[in-house]
Amino acid sequence: TGGAGYIGAHLVRQLLERGDRVRVVDLLLYGDQGLSALTGHPRLRLLVGDVRDPHLMREATVGVDTVIALAALVGDAACELDRDAAVAINHEATELLVETCMDAGVRRLVFASSSSVYGTGADPLLMESSTVNPVSLYARTLVASERILDAHADRLSAVTLRLATVFGMSPRMRLDLLVNTLTTHAYFRRRIRVSGRAQARPHVHVHDAATALLLAADARDPVVRGQRFNVGDDRASHSVREIAAIVGAAVPGTEVIVEPQLCDARSYRVSFSKIRKTLGFVQRFSVADGVAEIAAACRRGAITGLGDRRHSNFETLKRAGVPELLSPAA
Repeated sequence: TGGAGYIGAHLVRQLLERGDRVRVVDLLLYGDQGLSALTGHPRLRLLVGDVRDPHLMREATVGVDTVIALAALVGDAACELDRDAAVAINHEATELLVETCMDAGVRRLVFASSSSVYGTGADPLLMESSTVNPVSLYARTLVASERILDAHADRLSAVTLRLATVFGMSPRMRLDLLVNTLTTHAYFRRRIRVSGRAQARPHVHVHDAATALLLAADARDPVVRGQRFNVGDDRASHSVREIAAIVGAAVPGTEVIVEPQLCDARSYRVSFSKIRKTLGFVQRFSVADGVAEIAAACRRGAITGLGDRRHSNFETLKRAGVPELLSPAA
């Protein structure tokens, strides 16, 4: 689900490249650019619709070996636009998905969660066993969905991946993610604003995130059933100021303005040893790699400016009118 999205567009391509047949369920809230280049591919079927639709989900899961759940209303701000829709899509639809997977005899369900479930972080180093402390509605819906998977662990082989903050180029581009935002603002405005606080968070390239999802999908049942994995790499854990320095090096002439009062002071360190040791996950792309590819995309005109609302989850939903766009009948 969500195969036309930011991560999904990478995942679908990796699946097709290795010869899999792929069925995508996506409402195309942000357009079809994530999959438009693949139109007519003989091993790709796109079902345009809502994951809250039981008839659609039954059609989508018949004869399917593995389901990778990416469809969601993603981001704190986007969820606050319509809290009821956020709960329905991010939480309640997970119950429907799990039931549908069990009825269809799906072998494996991989659920994409987020390291945001840790909130401010109760432990100095957050491991999968650490207490979750979600501080936003978005994070709370993810925790609730994780618990749905736990409740059905005896009947369904499901695994949860808690992704670090994602960055990098994608066919369905997002410019509302930290690394992507700073890089594009540096290129088009030659100025970026960052917090003066030393908050640090982990990051993962969008291609690597898709790779991790595939590793979880392919792993043997005893290895992953009922498990949670943090997805990222210690080498990609940076403070905002460190990322600003990386951006400044890639986009010469960038002015970095430090504003101590900027919001969102969450800071946490996450352990990624479990996924590395258990699934053999290795992050290929650094934050510097992501900054370089985004800056290059700006130079060649693949990213033309900051005004395209399709590149922001919040702006797309706000402009279109959330109740109409997210109604189950949409």
